[in-house]
Amino acid sequence: MDAAAAITDARRLHGGRAWRDACEAYAAADAGGGPAGLGPDDLEDWAESAQMLGRGEEATGVLQRAYRAREEAADVRGALRCAFWLTEVLSMRGEFAHAGGWLARAARLAEAGPPCAECGYLLVREAERQLEQGCHEEAFATAGRALALAQHHGDRDLAVLAAQYQGAARIAQERVEEGLALLDEAMVSVTAGETTPRITGWVYCLVIALCQELQELRRAREWTLALDRWTDSLPQFEGGYSGICLVHRSELLRLVGDWPNAAVQARSACERLTRGFGEFLAGGAFYQLGEIHRLRGAWDEAEEAYREGGRYGSDAQPGLALLRLAQRRTDAAAGGIRRALAETADRLARARLLPAFVEITLAAGDTAAAREGAAELAAIAETYRRPALDAQSALARAALLLAEDAAAEALPEARRAWRLWRDLDVPYEAARCRVLVALACRALGDEDTTTVELEAAAAAFTRLGAEPDRARTEALRTRGTGAADRRAGAGSGLTPRELEVLRLVSEGLTNHAVARELHLSEKTVARHISNILAKLGAPSRTAAAAFAFEHGLTGAPR
Repeated sequence: MDAAAAITDARRLHGGRAWRDACEAYAAADAGGGPAGLGPDDLEDWAESAQMLGRGEEATGVLQRAYRAREEAADVRGALRCAFWLTEVLSMRGEFAHAGGWLARAARLAEAGPPCAECGYLLVREAERQLEQGCHEEAFATAGRALALAQHHGDRDLAVLAAQYQGAARIAQERVEEGLALLDEAMVSVTAGETTPRITGWVYCLVIALCQELQELRRAREWTLALDRWTDSLPQFEGGYSGICLVHRSELLRLVGDWPNAAVQARSACERLTRGFGEFLAGGAFYQLGEIHRLRGAWDEAEEAYREGGRYGSDAQPGLALLRLAQRRTDAAAGGIRRALAETADRLARARLLPAFVEITLAAGDTAAAREGAAELAAIAETYRRPALDAQSALARAALLLAEDAAAEALPEARRAWRLWRDLDVPYEAARCRVLVALACRALGDEDTTTVELEAAAAAFTRLGAEPDRARTEALRTRGTGAADRRAGAGSGLTPRELEVLRLVSEGLTNHAVARELHLSEKTVARHISNILAKLGAPSRTAAAAFAFEHGLTGAPR
């Protein structure tokens, strides 16, 4: 094949998004030479193919050649375009200083000519920097200037990017509905196929990440499914960018309860993101893998995944703290979650930590801290008004009320949390809510409803493969209040909750252990024990335990 035919073939392959074959064809055409060789347009297309495959070194070299060709031809707009994509490729390779150098070079070049669409891409980078620094209004205005250039020059890619960053700025300002409307506007163009592949992948990933940060689960799920359809339509898509897509897919599958496939996607993401392109994002993939292992009870594998994610810059919280709690290392759990909250200022980021903080501080017996955490989470949920945040807030409130032995107040909160998670189709969280519903019903003396709720929760945990939760729920089922318990309670004046406490005390559990088993505070347990001793006329815990043995109230040996 002569050089001209090779170039024609490479162009055809690039147009068909067969990027791996296109790279090979462009390389062959480049090696073949010929009178003209590869022009700057061909070099840019070659670089795009390499970039979509995560071949950072190849894309960088080809883009630098394209930039020099544009510069020699006094093509300022083309040179700016090459410089913009160089900053992206170099950033994905972790060469941030090098990327900054190219961005500065492009900025000087832009100053030499009239405003153009390519200048708008530099404004997008500036808006991105302003967002990272917390300058939200400035970021919105900068993205607005980019949008004006896009509309003037008819650049759909730039318009979509600008709208996306305006939406991000508005969400950061807690103007949530306005921000989501801007994101939806950007996604209309993306899903309609109006944007080029690099912009399409960029916008999908950033919009989904924003929705996940906001815990806007319905949109995150809808856009992730759309992203899956787009990636499945690409004949050759691999490398760093595809790894980011797999992280989003893994999180979605974990939420909807398909944990085996979620683990497969997370492992693939880990493998693709550790090849030198997008490594700074690999921590998120390892964190997802750790979460799946933790929920399934594979604690050694979870810890290994969390630690591996840490090597790539990912904070393992709240997952690692919840792992420590499951391992009954409560002090370590409390230390980890407190540290994470102490260095987190962003409200949405804190909202991802606060549910675990409430759960852990309750287990540690620090009801006052749990109350503060639940109140902060409620305030965030009130501001952003997302169903998932509302569900987490209601669940935290229910757990706190149960710890304070206010079962009547806890029950509607637990039921509301369950309905919200059920409607969002998040089965694991819905099952956790049913456990709290059961505990509230048991404290109120309704053992029939307790049995129904615990059976439903246990069945859900079994389907999911959530072995630790299944085992805990089965233990709660076997500790039910039977007829003998009710007769003993009627004869002694003990309430159903006091019978539960007495049973555990008779098994030798400390106040702290009883509190953990019954989701109560230690202060509440101590009050119950005082009431039990008074009602039984027992001088000590030992005497109360003797009453329990005499009336058959002891549980199975531990």
